[in-house]
Amino acid sequence: MLKSKIKERRFTKRPAWLRNLSFLTGAVIVLFAVVVALFPQLFTSHDPLEVNALAVLQGPSGAHLFGTDNYGRDVFSRVVWGTRIDLLLGVLGTVIPFVVGCILGLLSGYFSGTLDNILMRVIDILMAFPFIVLVIAIMTVLGQGMINVYIALWVVGWISYAKLVRGDVLVLKNAEYIQAVKIAGFKNSRILLRHLLPNVINAAVVFATSDIVLNMLTGASLSFIGLGIQPPTPEWGAIMNEGRGYINIAWWITLFPGLVMAVTGIGFSLLGDGLADFLRTKGR
Repeated sequence: MLKSKIKERRFTKRPAWLRNLSFLTGAVIVLFAVVVALFPQLFTSHDPLEVNALAVLQGPSGAHLFGTDNYGRDVFSRVVWGTRIDLLLGVLGTVIPFVVGCILGLLSGYFSGTLDNILMRVIDILMAFPFIVLVIAIMTVLGQGMINVYIALWVVGWISYAKLVRGDVLVLKNAEYIQAVKIAGFKNSRILLRHLLPNVINAAVVFATSDIVLNMLTGASLSFIGLGIQPPTPEWGAIMNEGRGYINIAWWITLFPGLVMAVTGIGFSLLGDGLADFLRTKGR
């Protein structure tokens, strides 16, 4: 009885993030993906662009863990090097909309008036179309390429953050402590940055973790249909697109990048769930 109580006390003394299994699992997966993206040469010695006519469509083996594709390229090395591109798509495709959306939502919710009316009309128009349809339409206009994928994600991605932050600001700006600092003569910039932003940013941060997954999938989807990153650049969606014509005889070309993408997405999702639980507990 005494031992169980001691163990329970030791467990409760641990930091909250160490007691959150979802957060820990997601953090380990994401951290591993980041290490692979930063140092792909540590995980494979094969050149992802090297063509080998003598090793075309070979199955998984000791020499080629994920087999080879229709050009004899090592699929494992292409998946490993593709991690950098897909993580960049997810992270950079999220950071810019996160910053822009939070700023617009903060200003719109606090000052209201003309700015709020214009912003909400723009959001209403953009939200009348599905996210992926808007991205595809922008890519069709801009053309193929990595930079254009980023631009398409940035143009559309800020909407959710603006709505999320604006809604929280509309509630909090009438709170007693905000009215008190206004009476005290604080500048609007200080009220926004010191008193409102810290209280509305948590939900946006949690949403950003799931948005990273969405942007990774969107980037891979664009590559899969030929609008995104183009071959021979190693990117998960592009690799699966190249392998779909050989799905009956070389299933590994499509299967392995899809599995890696799924595991990475699950990692970010678990990280977001754990972060939400942690912030929710901290706010009590």
